[in-house]
Amino acid sequence: MSDDSKAQRGAQRAQPAQQGQRAQQALQAVGAVQTARSAWRTAAAAAEGAAELSGAPQPSRAVGGADWTRRAGVAGAALGVVAAGVALERLTVHRAVRRKARLALDAAGPYGTLRGTPGRARAEDGTELYYEIDEPADFPLPPASADAAAAATGSGDGLGGPEVSPVPLPEPSSEAGGGADGEGAEAGGPGAAAGYWARLLGLLRGRSRSAAAPLTVVFSHGYCLSQDVWHFQRAALRGAVRCVYWDQRSHGRSARAPAGEPVSIDLLGRDLKAVLDAAAPEGPVVLVGHSMGGMTVMALAEQFPEYVAERVAGVALLGTSAGGLAEVTYGLPAAGVRAVRRVVPGVLRALAAQSELVERGRRATADLFAGVVKRYSFGSPREVDPGVARFAERLIESVPVDVVAEFYPAFAEHEKTTALAAFDGRSVLVLAGDRDLMTPSEHSEQIAAALPDAAFVILEATGHLAMLERPEPVNEHLARLLARTIRTHGSTAPPASAPASTGSVRRPFRR
Repeated sequence: MSDDSKAQRGAQRAQPAQQGQRAQQALQAVGAVQTARSAWRTAAAAAEGAAELSGAPQPSRAVGGADWTRRAGVAGAALGVVAAGVALERLTVHRAVRRKARLALDAAGPYGTLRGTPGRARAEDGTELYYEIDEPADFPLPPASADAAAAATGSGDGLGGPEVSPVPLPEPSSEAGGGADGEGAEAGGPGAAAGYWARLLGLLRGRSRSAAAPLTVVFSHGYCLSQDVWHFQRAALRGAVRCVYWDQRSHGRSARAPAGEPVSIDLLGRDLKAVLDAAAPEGPVVLVGHSMGGMTVMALAEQFPEYVAERVAGVALLGTSAGGLAEVTYGLPAAGVRAVRRVVPGVLRALAAQSELVERGRRATADLFAGVVKRYSFGSPREVDPGVARFAERLIESVPVDVVAEFYPAFAEHEKTTALAAFDGRSVLVLAGDRDLMTPSEHSEQIAAALPDAAFVILEATGHLAMLERPEPVNEHLARLLARTIRTHGSTAPPASAPASTGSVRRPFRR
C-alpha cells in the first residue's frame, strides 16, 4: 500500500473523532447561550415575583407591559453580560475536569485550617458567637538564626501557592534607621517587610515584660465569609501578638441567628462588643475590619464611644464603606443595576423560602458560581493561585441563601460617616484595592478624608479580597499600624486627642 493511501485512510479514521469534538464544542456553545438567556428569564421573573411578595399591584402586561418589559430587559441584560462572559470562559475546560480539580484543591489546600483556643460569647438576643484566640505563648516563634524570609507555618499549600513570612525573632537595632514603624525603610524594597516585623516584635516584647495587660488585635470578617478569610494574616501574626478572630452571627462557626429576624449593622456592632467583653476584657485593642467587618467596627464606635476612647488604640479598615452603598454599580451598567436592585430583595425572599432547592441549584451551577466569585473577589483573577480562588469559593458558598437574604437589606441602610470621628487620635489604616467592585476605593477615599491622620493605601490590580489576593502588602501595612499603635498607645491609658478632621482628600499611598 502506498504512503498516500495510508495517509488518506488515517485521515478518514480521524474524521469521526474530529466531528465528535466539534459537536461537543457546539453543544457547549449552546449551553453558554442558554445560560445567558436563563439569567434574563430569572431577572424577568424576579421583577414579577418581587411585586407579588411586596403586595404591590402588578403592572398590566396589556397596558403597562412595555414599561415592565423594558425594566426587566435592562435587569436581564445586566445579569446576562456577567453570565455569558463567565459561561464562555468555562468552555475551555471540561466540567468533569473542573470538578476533579475542585476536589483536589479542597483536599490539598491548608487555607482556613489554622485554629486557636475556642471561645463563645452571647449576643443580646441569645445568639452564640464563636471566636478563637491565638495566644503568643501557644505558638513559639522560630529561633533567631532562622531565615527571616521563610514561610510562616501553615501559610502555604506546599504546591507553589502563596506564602507569607512570619514575624522574625531578631531584635531591631538602634542603627536600623527610620521610625518605630519602619517608615525609614524603602517601601517595597528587599527585606522591607521583615524590617517592619522585626520592629514590631521588639515593641511587643517590651510590652510583654511590663505588667500592663497585653495588646489584643481583633479581626472582623465581611459578608458571606468567616474568620478563616484572615488565613495569611493569622499565619504571619501568630506567636507575636495576641489575636482574636470571630465569626459574625449566622456565619462560620457562630450559631444561626433567629430565622427571619432583621439584621442591621448596628446589631453587628453590639455583637462585636459582646465578643470584646468576653475575649479581651482588659488591655488596649486594635480593631481590624474588612467590608461588613469594617462597618461593624464603625457601628461599635457609634454606639460605644466611651469604649473606643478608653480601650481602642488602633483601627484598620480594609475594603469597606461608611455609607452610600446603594450607589455602587458592581462594574455593571448603572441603568441595569438600578433595575436589578429594585427586584433583589424580593428575589432573595423567594429564594430563602426554597433554600434547600436553591442550595442544590448552587451545587449544580458550581462552574458559573466560581467565575462570578473570581470576578467580584479579585482584581487580577487570572493571576490568583487556583487554591486561593477555590478557598474564596468555599467560604462564600458555605453561607446559606437565607442568611444572604437576611443580611442584604442592612447595607442599603448603612450610614456611619459621623461615627468615624470616634477614631480621631488613634492610629488608623485605610486600605482598599483599586479594582474592588463591591466597595470601590472611592469609599475608602471618603473614609480617609474624614480621618486625615490615617495611613491611606491603595493596592493596584487588587479586588475586594485583598487579604487573600495580596497578603504580603496587607500584612506589611498591618505591621506598620501595630508598630505605630504600640509605640504611641502601648498602655491602657486613653490615647491622646488629635485635631478635628478637616475633611480634605489626600493622595493615597499606592503600590
